[in-house]
Amino acid sequence: MSATAAASAGTAGAAGGAARILITGAAGCVGQYTVEHLYRHSDAHLLLLLRDPSKLKVVAANDPRITLLVGDLRDLEPHAEAIASATRVIHTATAWGDPERAQQVNVVAVKRLLALLDPARLEQVIYFSTASILNRDLKLLPEAMAYGTEYIQTKAQCLQDLEVHPLAERIVAVFPTLVFGGRVLPGDPHPTSYLTSGVKEAFPWLWLAKWLRTDSSFHFIHAADIATVCAHLATTPHQPNPEPGQGAVRRLVLGQAPITINQAVATLVRWRRGWVPPVGLDLTPWLIEGLIKLLRIEVNAWDRFSIRQRHFVHKPVSPPERFGLTSYAPTLEAVLETAGVPHRGRLPGTEA
Repeated sequence: MSATAAASAGTAGAAGGAARILITGAAGCVGQYTVEHLYRHSDAHLLLLLRDPSKLKVVAANDPRITLLVGDLRDLEPHAEAIASATRVIHTATAWGDPERAQQVNVVAVKRLLALLDPARLEQVIYFSTASILNRDLKLLPEAMAYGTEYIQTKAQCLQDLEVHPLAERIVAVFPTLVFGGRVLPGDPHPTSYLTSGVKEAFPWLWLAKWLRTDSSFHFIHAADIATVCAHLATTPHQPNPEPGQGAVRRLVLGQAPITINQAVATLVRWRRGWVPPVGLDLTPWLIEGLIKLLRIEVNAWDRFSIRQRHFVHKPVSPPERFGLTSYAPTLEAVLETAGVPHRGRLPGTEA
Protein backbone atom coordinates (compact mmCIF):
# COMPACT_ATOMS: atom_id res chain seq x y z
CA MET A 1 0.00 0.00 0.00
CA SER A 2 1.40 3.43 -0.90
CA ALA A 3 1.84 6.14 1.74
CA THR A 4 -1.01 8.15 0.20
CA ALA A 5 -3.32 5.16 0.26
CA ALA A 6 -2.18 4.37 3.79
CA ALA A 7 -3.02 7.88 4.94
CA SER A 8 -6.44 7.60 3.35
CA ALA A 9 -7.01 4.24 4.98
CA GLY A 10 -5.88 5.55 8.35
CA THR A 11 -8.10 8.59 8.10
CA ALA A 12 -11.02 6.40 7.17
CA GLY A 13 -10.23 4.08 10.07
CA ALA A 14 -10.26 7.02 12.46
CA ALA A 15 -13.37 8.58 10.95
CA GLY A 16 -16.06 9.42 13.46
CA GLY A 17 -13.60 10.16 16.27
CA ALA A 18 -10.39 11.89 17.27
CA ALA A 19 -6.99 10.50 16.38
CA ARG A 20 -5.58 7.91 18.75
CA ILE A 21 -1.88 8.56 19.27
CA LEU A 22 0.27 5.95 20.99
CA ILE A 23 3.33 7.41 22.75
CA THR A 24 5.95 5.03 24.12
CA GLY A 25 8.38 6.18 26.78
CA ALA A 26 5.66 8.62 27.82
CA ALA A 27 7.15 9.27 31.27
CA GLY A 28 10.58 10.27 29.93
CA CYS A 29 11.85 13.78 29.25
CA VAL A 30 10.97 13.97 25.55
CA GLY A 31 7.91 11.80 26.15
CA GLN A 32 6.37 14.15 28.70
CA TYR A 33 7.04 17.28 26.64
CA THR A 34 5.34 15.52 23.70
CA VAL A 35 2.38 14.34 25.77
CA GLU A 36 1.87 17.84 27.16
CA HIS A 37 2.06 19.49 23.74
CA LEU A 38 -0.42 17.09 22.13
CA TYR A 39 -2.79 17.35 25.08
CA ARG A 40 -2.82 21.14 24.91
CA HIS A 41 -2.81 21.61 21.14
CA SER A 42 -4.90 18.75 19.76
CA ASP A 43 -8.05 16.80 20.53
CA ALA A 44 -6.30 13.43 20.11
CA HIS A 45 -6.82 10.58 22.53
CA LEU A 46 -3.41 9.72 23.96
CA LEU A 47 -2.37 6.13 24.63
CA LEU A 48 0.61 6.35 26.96
CA LEU A 49 2.92 3.34 27.27
CA LEU A 50 5.08 3.70 30.37
CA ARG A 51 6.55 1.57 33.12
CA ASP A 52 5.97 3.85 36.12
CA PRO A 53 2.76 5.96 36.03
CA SER A 54 3.83 7.86 39.16
CA LYS A 55 6.44 9.67 37.03
CA LEU A 56 3.80 11.15 34.72
CA LYS A 57 3.38 14.75 35.90
CA VAL A 58 2.27 16.84 32.90
CA VAL A 59 -1.27 15.43 32.53
CA ALA A 60 -3.77 13.82 34.85
CA ALA A 61 -3.78 10.05 34.56
CA ASN A 62 -7.57 9.94 35.00
CA ASP A 63 -8.29 12.45 32.24
CA PRO A 64 -10.81 11.01 29.76
CA ARG A 65 -8.40 11.73 26.88
CA ILE A 66 -5.63 9.70 28.52
CA THR A 67 -5.27 5.91 28.53
CA LEU A 68 -2.35 4.49 30.49
CA LEU A 69 -0.72 1.33 29.17
CA VAL A 70 1.47 0.31 32.08
CA GLY A 71 4.16 -2.20 31.25
CA ASP A 72 7.49 -2.95 29.64
CA LEU A 73 8.15 -2.50 25.93
CA ARG A 74 9.43 -6.07 25.89
CA ASP A 75 5.99 -7.36 26.89
CA LEU A 76 3.39 -5.69 24.68
CA GLU A 77 0.86 -8.51 24.51
CA PRO A 78 -1.31 -7.25 27.41
CA HIS A 79 -1.86 -4.03 25.44
CA ALA A 80 -2.25 -5.56 21.97
CA GLU A 81 -5.85 -4.37 21.52
CA ALA A 82 -5.06 -0.79 22.51
CA ILE A 83 -1.96 -0.73 20.30
CA ALA A 84 -3.99 -1.96 17.32
CA SER A 85 -6.41 0.93 17.84
CA ALA A 86 -3.71 3.59 17.31
CA THR A 87 -3.84 5.78 14.21
CA ARG A 88 -0.45 7.35 14.94
CA VAL A 89 2.58 6.25 16.96
CA ILE A 90 5.39 8.29 18.52
CA HIS A 91 8.00 5.79 19.65
CA THR A 92 10.45 7.48 22.03
CA ALA A 93 11.26 4.55 24.34
CA THR A 94 14.81 3.24 24.21
CA ALA A 95 17.44 1.42 26.27
CA TRP A 96 21.20 1.49 26.70
CA GLY A 97 23.86 0.17 29.05
CA ASP A 98 23.09 -3.55 28.97
CA PRO A 99 23.70 -5.16 25.53
CA GLU A 100 20.96 -7.77 25.86
CA ARG A 101 18.35 -5.28 27.03
CA ALA A 102 19.36 -2.81 24.30
CA GLN A 103 18.87 -5.50 21.65
CA GLN A 104 15.49 -6.53 23.04
CA VAL A 105 14.17 -2.98 23.45
CA ASN A 106 15.77 -1.18 20.51
CA VAL A 107 15.35 -3.89 17.87
CA VAL A 108 13.14 -6.82 18.83
CA ALA A 109 10.45 -4.79 20.61
CA VAL A 110 10.22 -2.31 17.73
CA LYS A 111 9.44 -5.14 15.31
CA ARG A 112 6.80 -6.49 17.68
CA LEU A 113 5.24 -3.06 18.14
CA LEU A 114 4.93 -2.60 14.38
CA ALA A 115 3.43 -6.08 14.05
CA LEU A 116 0.70 -5.24 16.56
CA LEU A 117 -0.43 -2.12 14.69
CA ASP A 118 -3.43 -2.33 12.37
CA PRO A 119 -2.29 -1.39 8.82
CA ALA A 120 -5.86 -0.49 7.87
CA ARG A 121 -6.00 2.10 10.65
CA LEU A 122 -2.40 3.24 10.98
CA GLU A 123 -1.43 6.53 9.34
CA GLN A 124 2.08 7.20 10.63
CA VAL A 125 4.89 6.06 12.93
CA ILE A 126 7.39 8.57 14.30
CA TYR A 127 10.41 6.53 15.34
CA PHE A 128 13.12 8.01 17.58
CA SER A 129 16.75 7.22 16.84
CA THR A 130 19.90 9.29 17.45
CA ALA A 131 21.80 11.67 15.18
CA SER A 132 25.03 10.00 16.29
CA ILE A 133 24.54 7.19 13.76
CA LEU A 134 24.30 9.55 10.74
CA ASN A 135 26.95 11.36 8.73
CA ARG A 136 26.69 14.95 7.53
CA ASP A 137 24.36 13.98 4.66
CA LEU A 138 22.06 11.90 6.90
CA LYS A 139 23.47 8.60 5.64
CA LEU A 140 24.14 5.77 8.07
CA LEU A 141 27.72 5.86 9.37
CA PRO A 142 29.53 2.56 8.68
CA GLU A 143 31.39 3.14 11.93
CA ALA A 144 28.11 2.95 13.88
CA MET A 145 27.95 -0.81 13.35
CA ALA A 146 31.72 -1.31 13.42
CA TYR A 147 32.62 0.64 16.58
CA GLY A 148 29.36 1.69 18.22
CA THR A 149 28.26 0.96 21.75
CA GLU A 150 25.31 -1.41 22.22
CA TYR A 151 23.01 1.63 21.99
CA ILE A 152 24.56 2.94 18.78
CA GLN A 153 24.71 -0.49 17.12
CA THR A 154 21.09 -1.37 17.92
CA LYS A 155 19.85 1.98 16.67
CA ALA A 156 21.79 1.50 13.44
CA GLN A 157 20.46 -2.03 13.06
CA CYS A 158 16.88 -0.93 13.65
CA LEU A 159 17.13 1.84 11.05
CA GLN A 160 18.33 -0.67 8.46
CA ASP A 161 15.41 -2.95 9.34
CA LEU A 162 12.88 -0.14 9.08
CA GLU A 163 14.05 0.87 5.61
CA VAL A 164 12.83 -2.47 4.24
CA HIS A 165 9.81 -2.90 6.50
CA PRO A 166 6.35 -3.17 4.84
CA LEU A 167 5.32 -0.01 6.74
CA ALA A 168 8.43 1.95 5.68
CA GLU A 169 6.48 4.55 3.70
CA ARG A 170 4.52 5.46 6.81
CA ILE A 171 7.60 5.86 9.04
CA VAL A 172 9.28 9.15 9.91
CA ALA A 173 12.60 8.53 11.67
CA VAL A 174 13.68 11.45 13.84
CA PHE A 175 17.28 11.79 14.98
CA PRO A 176 17.62 14.18 17.93
CA THR A 177 21.00 15.79 18.44
CA LEU A 178 22.07 16.79 22.00
CA VAL A 179 18.86 17.16 24.01
CA PHE A 180 18.25 19.74 26.73
CA GLY A 181 15.12 19.71 28.85
CA GLY A 182 13.75 20.38 32.32
CA ARG A 183 15.42 22.60 34.89
CA VAL A 184 18.53 22.44 37.06
CA LEU A 185 16.48 23.16 40.20
CA PRO A 186 13.36 21.38 41.47
CA GLY A 187 9.88 22.57 40.56
CA ASP A 188 9.49 21.62 36.89
CA PRO A 189 7.04 18.79 36.14
CA HIS A 190 9.17 17.73 33.17
CA PRO A 191 12.05 15.32 33.82
CA THR A 192 15.49 16.87 33.49
CA SER A 193 17.48 15.57 30.54
CA TYR A 194 20.94 14.10 31.06
CA LEU A 195 22.49 17.02 29.19
CA THR A 196 20.76 19.69 31.30
CA SER A 197 21.86 17.85 34.44
CA GLY A 198 25.36 17.75 32.99
CA VAL A 199 25.45 21.53 32.62
CA LYS A 200 25.21 21.85 36.39
CA GLU A 201 28.03 19.36 36.80
CA ALA A 202 30.21 21.33 34.36
CA PHE A 203 30.22 24.56 36.37
CA PRO A 204 33.07 23.61 38.73
CA TRP A 205 35.30 23.00 35.70
CA LEU A 206 34.65 26.21 33.78
CA TRP A 207 37.76 27.83 35.28
CA LEU A 208 39.82 25.24 33.40
CA ALA A 209 37.67 24.71 30.32
CA LYS A 210 37.81 28.41 29.38
CA TRP A 211 41.57 28.09 28.84
CA LEU A 212 41.20 25.20 26.38
CA ARG A 213 40.37 25.33 22.67
CA THR A 214 39.22 22.53 20.38
CA ASP A 215 38.11 22.33 16.76
CA SER A 216 34.75 20.62 17.25
CA SER A 217 31.09 21.45 16.62
CA PHE A 218 27.65 20.03 17.29
CA HIS A 219 23.90 20.65 17.20
CA PHE A 220 21.55 20.76 20.16
CA ILE A 221 17.79 20.97 20.64
CA HIS A 222 15.39 21.45 23.53
CA ALA A 223 12.91 18.68 24.29
CA ALA A 224 10.07 21.19 23.95
CA ASP A 225 11.14 21.85 20.36
CA ILE A 226 11.30 18.12 19.66
CA ALA A 227 7.73 17.91 20.95
CA THR A 228 6.68 20.81 18.71
CA VAL A 229 8.03 19.09 15.59
CA CYS A 230 6.64 15.66 16.48
CA ALA A 231 3.21 17.04 17.35
CA HIS A 232 3.15 18.87 14.02
CA LEU A 233 4.02 15.69 12.15
CA ALA A 234 1.50 13.65 14.13
CA THR A 235 -1.40 16.02 13.50
CA THR A 236 -0.93 16.78 9.79
CA PRO A 237 -1.60 14.45 6.84
CA HIS A 238 1.21 11.98 6.27
CA GLN A 239 2.75 12.13 2.80
CA PRO A 240 5.40 10.14 0.92
CA ASN A 241 8.92 11.10 1.89
CA PRO A 242 9.61 14.58 0.43
CA GLU A 243 13.31 14.60 1.38
CA PRO A 244 15.56 14.29 -1.68
CA GLY A 245 18.02 11.41 -1.82
CA GLN A 246 16.39 9.36 0.92
CA GLY A 247 14.54 6.04 0.86
CA ALA A 248 11.01 5.23 1.92
CA VAL A 249 11.65 6.23 5.54
CA ARG A 250 11.81 9.99 6.02
CA ARG A 251 14.90 11.05 8.01
CA LEU A 252 14.79 14.25 10.06
CA VAL A 253 17.71 15.37 12.22
CA LEU A 254 16.26 17.49 15.02
CA GLY A 255 18.62 20.29 16.00
CA GLN A 256 19.38 23.98 15.94
CA ALA A 257 22.20 25.56 13.91
CA PRO A 258 25.61 24.11 14.85
CA ILE A 259 27.84 25.74 17.42
CA THR A 260 31.44 25.01 18.34
CA ILE A 261 32.68 23.63 21.64
CA ASN A 262 34.61 26.89 22.08
CA GLN A 263 31.42 28.92 21.61
CA ALA A 264 29.53 26.71 24.07
CA VAL A 265 32.18 27.06 26.77
CA ALA A 266 32.39 30.84 26.25
CA THR A 267 28.59 31.08 26.51
CA LEU A 268 28.57 29.17 29.81
CA VAL A 269 31.37 31.30 31.23
CA ARG A 270 29.68 34.57 30.21
CA TRP A 271 26.33 33.32 31.53
CA ARG A 272 27.98 32.85 34.92
CA ARG A 273 29.40 36.38 34.60
CA GLY A 274 32.93 35.09 34.11
CA TRP A 275 35.81 36.33 31.96
CA VAL A 276 36.73 34.54 28.74
CA PRO A 277 40.48 34.70 27.95
CA PRO A 278 41.33 35.72 24.38
CA VAL A 279 43.78 32.84 23.94
CA GLY A 280 43.91 29.24 25.09
CA LEU A 281 45.61 25.87 24.71
CA ASP A 282 44.66 24.00 21.55
CA LEU A 283 43.55 20.43 22.25
CA THR A 284 45.11 18.85 19.19
CA PRO A 285 44.46 15.14 18.49
CA TRP A 286 47.95 14.14 19.62
CA LEU A 287 47.55 16.13 22.85
CA ILE A 288 44.17 14.51 23.55
CA GLU A 289 45.71 11.08 22.97
CA GLY A 290 48.58 11.96 25.31
CA LEU A 291 46.18 13.05 28.05
CA ILE A 292 44.19 9.83 27.67
CA LYS A 293 47.35 7.79 28.22
CA LEU A 294 48.74 10.01 30.98
CA LEU A 295 45.50 10.07 32.98
CA ARG A 296 44.71 6.44 32.13
CA ILE A 297 41.25 7.33 30.87
CA GLU A 298 39.27 4.37 29.59
CA VAL A 299 37.99 4.95 26.05
CA ASN A 300 36.22 2.48 23.81
CA ALA A 301 36.29 2.23 20.03
CA TRP A 302 33.28 4.54 19.64
CA ASP A 303 34.91 7.16 21.90
CA ARG A 304 38.03 7.11 19.73
CA PHE A 305 35.96 7.44 16.57
CA SER A 306 34.10 10.40 18.09
CA ILE A 307 37.38 12.09 19.00
CA ARG A 308 38.55 11.70 15.39
CA GLN A 309 35.19 12.76 13.95
CA ARG A 310 35.07 15.99 16.00
CA HIS A 311 32.36 17.71 13.92
CA PHE A 312 28.93 16.16 14.49
CA VAL A 313 27.00 18.36 12.09
CA HIS A 314 24.26 17.50 9.62
CA LYS A 315 22.55 19.07 6.65
CA PRO A 316 19.69 19.64 6.67
CA VAL A 317 18.66 19.91 10.29
CA SER A 318 15.02 20.34 11.23
CA PRO A 319 14.22 22.78 14.02
CA PRO A 320 10.59 23.92 14.36
CA GLU A 321 11.25 26.79 11.93
CA ARG A 322 11.65 24.30 9.07
CA PHE A 323 7.92 23.60 9.46
CA GLY A 324 6.85 27.22 9.86
CA LEU A 325 6.86 26.95 13.67
CA THR A 326 8.74 28.79 16.44
CA SER A 327 11.47 27.34 18.63
CA TYR A 328 11.14 27.45 22.39
CA ALA A 329 14.93 27.56 22.90
CA PRO A 330 16.76 28.40 19.63
CA THR A 331 20.05 29.43 21.30
CA LEU A 332 22.23 28.12 24.10
CA GLU A 333 21.44 31.27 26.07
CA ALA A 334 17.74 30.48 25.76
CA VAL A 335 18.42 26.93 26.95
CA LEU A 336 20.20 28.23 30.05
CA GLU A 337 17.38 30.71 30.70
CA THR A 338 14.63 28.10 30.42
CA ALA A 339 16.66 25.67 32.55
CA GLY A 340 16.76 28.22 35.37
CA VAL A 341 20.55 28.42 35.45
CA PRO A 342 21.47 31.36 37.71
CA HIS A 343 24.06 33.91 36.63
CA ARG A 344 25.82 33.79 39.97
CA GLY A 345 25.99 31.70 43.12
CA ARG A 346 26.22 28.02 43.84
CA LEU A 347 23.73 25.43 42.74
CA PRO A 348 22.82 22.55 45.05
CA GLY A 349 25.19 19.65 44.50
CA THR A 350 27.96 21.75 42.92
CA GLU A 351 31.04 23.59 44.10
CA ALA A 352 30.61 26.59 41.80
